[in-house]
Amino acid sequence: MINSTITATEKRKVLAEGLASGKLLKFPGAYNALVAMIIEQLGFDGIYISGAVMSNSLGLPDIGFTTLTEVSQIASQIARVSSLPAIVDVDTGFGETMNVARTIMEMERLGLAGCHLEDQTNPKRCGHLDHKTIVPMEEMIKKVKTAAEAKTDPNFIVMARTDARASEGLDGAINRAKAYVDAGADMIFPEAMYSETDFEQMRKAISVPILANMTEFGKSELLTAKQLENLGVNMVIYPVTTQRLAMKAVSDGLKTILDEGTQESLLPNMQTRKELYEVLRYEDYDAFDSSIYNFNLE
Repeated sequence: MINSTITATEKRKVLAEGLASGKLLKFPGAYNALVAMIIEQLGFDGIYISGAVMSNSLGLPDIGFTTLTEVSQIASQIARVSSLPAIVDVDTGFGETMNVARTIMEMERLGLAGCHLEDQTNPKRCGHLDHKTIVPMEEMIKKVKTAAEAKTDPNFIVMARTDARASEGLDGAINRAKAYVDAGADMIFPEAMYSETDFEQMRKAISVPILANMTEFGKSELLTAKQLENLGVNMVIYPVTTQRLAMKAVSDGLKTILDEGTQESLLPNMQTRKELYEVLRYEDYDAFDSSIYNFNLE
């Protein structure tokens, strides 16, 4: 009950099969374990754990402040409650090549199905902001090779993200993506693509699965699932969507309480106690407790 009964190995196998199926896999972002449970309840393919969301949840901007310890704790809490595969953002790997190796080992040990590394310099910036700087290609190649060698489960996805579209153009991003695949990347995350044409050209050039980031208020056009599937994209993430929805609702709700002195008018917009308990499988815990303690002493 507290943990999913599906093993991490099984989740990774499901993900690997899904990426090979030709179907577009939809991975909404979860900002906590409860959201991950709702994502599964609604029938999505997997869970995405965003670095920006983790930073936001700690009251920090997404500029590389989070540590391996913090990311590990949050990611493991989310991964353990769902039978769906979970992918986590590990920024630039929390250091150089040896740090990258440890990061991969930790993510695999904690039950994640995969993670992505990016080729920005530290301190990094949100992928949809201007003035990003990226490391030399050779430096990122070393990290990708290290990550690929550090994993022990062949189905654990090592994804290489490139932020080169803004500074080196689409051709530069494609060249980097090819080099990262040659270095052992199982999947490519081309960040901040501008249009369908960008994804189309990336898909033609890259042999491994690719990911589309459909984040709001960013550089990328918000393409539909059908458009992405037709372009040959294998996975789409909606990284900050659930947090943005929640924060807007929280802000509006608190203003209502200030203005009206009660939350009465907000009740139709709330998840009910019954709905919450259904997500948490509260009755399963009650049944388990009863099965243990429903005895009488003679």
